[in-house]
Amino acid sequence: MKVLTVGGGGREHAIVEAFHRAGSEIFAVMKNANPGIIARASKYKIVDETKVDEVCEFAKANGAELAFIGPEAPLAAGLTEKLEQAGIKCASPSQAAARIETSKTFMRDLIAKYKIAGNVIYKSFDNAADAKAYLKTIDTNYVVKPVGLTGGKGVKVMGEHLKCTEDSEKYIAEIFANHIGGAGVIIEEKLEGEEFTQMVFCDGKKIAPMPLVQDHKRAFEGDVGHNTGGMGSYSEADHLLPFVTADDRKAALDIIQATIDALAKEGCPYKGVLYGQFMNTADGPKIIEFNARFGDPEAMNVLSILESSFETVCKQIADGNLKDEVVFAKKATVCKYVCTKGYGIDPESGREISFDMENLAKTRCFLYYANMNMIDNKLIIGTSRNAAMVGLGNTTDEAEWDCEVALSCVNCDYVYMRHDIGKASLIKKRVEHMNRLRSK
Repeated sequence: MKVLTVGGGGREHAIVEAFHRAGSEIFAVMKNANPGIIARASKYKIVDETKVDEVCEFAKANGAELAFIGPEAPLAAGLTEKLEQAGIKCASPSQAAARIETSKTFMRDLIAKYKIAGNVIYKSFDNAADAKAYLKTIDTNYVVKPVGLTGGKGVKVMGEHLKCTEDSEKYIAEIFANHIGGAGVIIEEKLEGEEFTQMVFCDGKKIAPMPLVQDHKRAFEGDVGHNTGGMGSYSEADHLLPFVTADDRKAALDIIQATIDALAKEGCPYKGVLYGQFMNTADGPKIIEFNARFGDPEAMNVLSILESSFETVCKQIADGNLKDEVVFAKKATVCKYVCTKGYGIDPESGREISFDMENLAKTRCFLYYANMNMIDNKLIIGTSRNAAMVGLGNTTDEAEWDCEVALSCVNCDYVYMRHDIGKASLIKKRVEHMNRLRSK
């Protein structure tokens, strides 16, 4: 089957590899020349993925039969509708359904309207004055978020990124002045617990769950520094996490299914991958946010162990008939991103990077290219996350060790990575924190 893939990051390279393993012929559009995607594509086009007319013309010209959209911006721009109008099936949500990610107010209001479990205390504002006034009425810790898309980097937490009310007021003013994530702010109660990701495939009604994953947003080891799009992630061989019980997971899946049902009742059935980010609290899972696509880096964890045909799964999603169980190998995974120094603050791009492919081939690792370009047959780093190594193993320790061996094959003085992701010591801290919360 001829498949259009949209996006040029590490997540999209993992998506392309999954289609390749399923025997798909790949036609790719992306805004950067991702060398991993280029190697698998019959044809590709470098273009801003939100230019829906250009993307659609490329898809039609190459006879694409099925499309999968990786990043959120093209979804918000209405690419799914454009492709479907051209007769190309999509395993990605409509613009209306994608509001579950693109508008945090829509998401919270939907959950409140249908009385879905796991919601938080929240209030949305369309002007800075009202938002600042609201801060003076609450005496608990809170989170300030732009209402719209910020690439996973717009959330600021009182007591961490925001040290006092004045900091919060300044950030609110900045959001409105610079139109960060649109022109709106949502203030939510701060949750205490451990975060986890539950992603599902969805055909508009039915869901098929993927293994649980834990992402690591902070830039530096020890969970310190600014928030990023995600420095790495891990999953366990039993597809749970050490601090998430089977009952916790069922509660999270119940929240997701109820949300899918609510979207259908609102007239915008959800087809595609739905990402649920949860906080596991003393009272069970609470929903932090939904994303209308695979997580990045979490996609690389789950797609690296996908045993079902990705093409078949996506075709069933597009047809609204997800009938087969989606099977994943009982393997642990550890993903670590190789990032440009200064990522998120003052990155230095344009430097050459290389990989010792001979020694890398001796590991059980997947290498996924991300924010880099192939220029004059040289790999050139971008300003953010350049490549990811995903190690596999029977245990997390095995997967983490394999990932570290793979990272030693990276040759570049202008990159860094978090070596602590997936290590037993960091996972132990998560478990102990959860145990303390639930013993109170």
